Parts: sequence; C-alpha cells; structure tokens
Amino acid sequence: MKVPFLDLGLQHQSIRTEALAALTATYDATRFCLGKDVEDFERNFAATLGYPRALGMNSGTAPLHVACMIGGFGPGDEIITTPFTFISSAWGISYTGATPVFVDIEPGTYNIDPAKIEAAITPRTKGLIVVHLFGQPARMNEIMAIARKHKLFVIEDCAQAVGAKYQGTPVGTMGDVGTFSFYPTKNLGGVGEGGMFVAKDEAIHTQARHIRVHGSDRRYYHDIIGGNFRMDGFQAAVLNVKLPHLADWTERRQAIAARYRAGIKLPGATLPAEVDYGASVLHQFTLTHPQRDALRAHLAACDVGTDLIYPVPLHLQKCYAHLGHGVGSFPIAEQVAANCLSLPIFPELTDAQVDHVIASLNAYVAS
Repeated sequence: MKVPFLDLGLQHQSIRTEALAALTATYDATRFCLGKDVEDFERNFAATLGYPRALGMNSGTAPLHVACMIGGFGPGDEIITTPFTFISSAWGISYTGATPVFVDIEPGTYNIDPAKIEAAITPRTKGLIVVHLFGQPARMNEIMAIARKHKLFVIEDCAQAVGAKYQGTPVGTMGDVGTFSFYPTKNLGGVGEGGMFVAKDEAIHTQARHIRVHGSDRRYYHDIIGGNFRMDGFQAAVLNVKLPHLADWTERRQAIAARYRAGIKLPGATLPAEVDYGASVLHQFTLTHPQRDALRAHLAACDVGTDLIYPVPLHLQKCYAHLGHGVGSFPIAEQVAANCLSLPIFPELTDAQVDHVIASLNAYVAS
C-alpha cells in the first residue's frame, strides 16, 4: 500500500465543482486584487474562528513583515523568537533591520520554552514572535506575563495553527498581532500564496490596512511607508469554499493522530506531547527517533512518505551565520532537528493507510 506524505489533489478534487464555480465568478467579475471575494473571506474567517476583524494578505510572510513594521522594530532592536520553525518566522525581524534573538524550545511541544525567555531579554529587546508550531499552541499565559512585564510587542505566528485555541482562546488574539498562512500545504490552504493579519486593537488593524496598500488610505495619497501586501481575489474565492470544511478536516487530523498514538509501539520513538491547555490542530505529526535517517529509509521502502520538518534550526542557517551561533547553542532545537520525522497526516488519508504507516513503523528493527 502506498501512503504519500501529502496529496493535495484529493482535497481539491472533492471541492472541484464548487471551487471552479467560485473562480469563474471572480474571473468574470474581474475581482483580481482585494475586492468582494477578499472582503467576504476576511469577514467569514473572523466570524468562523472568533477574531474581531481580519485582513487578507498575499502570503504568510507578509503579515509577519507588516506586524514587525507596526511593532516599530528597527536597527539596534532585538526580537526574541524560536530557532525551530520555518525561516519566515524570522524574516520580518530581518526585513526591518532588527536582530533575531533565539530561545531554545521545549522537547515535547517543539515550541519556545517560556522558562528560558526572560534570560534572553536585554535593554534592546523590543518584541517577541511566538510560533504555534505544527498546530500546537504555545504556553501563552507564561509568555504574555513575561512580555507585559517587559513591555514587549508580541506577534503570534499562527501559520500552522489555524483554528487552534489556548485555554479556549483562539491563537492570534492573545498577543498584539496574529498572523496566518494559506500556503497550499497548510490546514486551510489556497491554490497559491495567501495570508491573514488579525489584531484586537482597531488602530493596529487600521495601520496594517494602510500598509497593505502602499501606505495609502485613499488612492495616490500615501501617508506612511507601506508595501504591496494585497490578497488576490482568486485565493479568497477558493478559501471561501474551503473554510466551511476546516472544522471537519481538523477533526479528521486529530483522529489520525489519535490512531497513531494508540498504535505506534516503536522503541526509541518519542511522539509529540499532548498538553492540557490546548489541543493541537495537527498541521504535522512529528516524532523523534535516534535512528531517524535509517527509519525514514525503511518507511520509504514500505511506500510510506515522510518529511524532515525541520532539519536545520534557524541559528545554524547560513543566512544567520553572522549572529555567531555554533553547534550546541540551542541543544534541544538541534536535537529535535537531527531526530525529527514527520508522518502523513492529511485529512484524506484512509484508516487503512494510517494503519499501514503504523505497521511499517512498528516493523522497523534498529541496527
């Protein structure tokens, strides 16, 4: 039995008729940049997931960049974040000329460790980017207490956590800004790039809305430095079709994860942590194993697709070599990166496919 790591075609085939009708309507109405489709999606996204308001943008990186601009980050400022994430979590910091300051992660949740944040704060620290990695909410009560004590601007990177809640509160509403990605592989993915910016404070929302369109509130008048961060109508049209399915898709991801947890008996494997403050929406199901590469080769021979998410932590990436971090700087992040293996967990997987993954894992014999 073949089990791909991800098959986007299955989901898109299931909504093909509705999606193509929505795209046709957008095409015929020439609603290509912002417009009604984007406004509808912003309203539906906010209402469905519990946000006061939302702004569609043209990628998941865009709202992070805009949030860093609104936070006033610049040269000489230090912004704390995690080293174990996708690189775009740090790009906004670098785009504004500020310096990313990394803090090690918790071994089970893979999220930033609140107990290590305060030691990284200096007089130059201006903000904090919290990543809810793989769909698992970070420990926001502890993080926000530290942030408020030190007057830090907090950005929640919810790119992988759409629909997740921390103690019943939607991720993205506890900090100053929340950001989302609709890259095609995400739990709520478009047919190209897309992102969302959310903020409780209406003034922050208004500033982001102006920045999104070249710093302009009215055409050809530019009051602030902005950019081109507009969502296109085609992405919003498809996302409007997909949004009503998100809860069911999330439930299926959680069911697959529960099946993995009940069935995987592989010695040496450490499964992602389950916590009592917020269930993961399972963008990834990532375990660790000391013979990760051999295990991955074994699974490939069993026709099971896997991925390494993420094999190199940010502090060891070439683009951040100037920060001076070497091997051993953030040992937990490095250990997870060296041993992590992500299993298939998209909603269209059948129980038989999930059981094949489990049986293949359990059949591995350590060398």
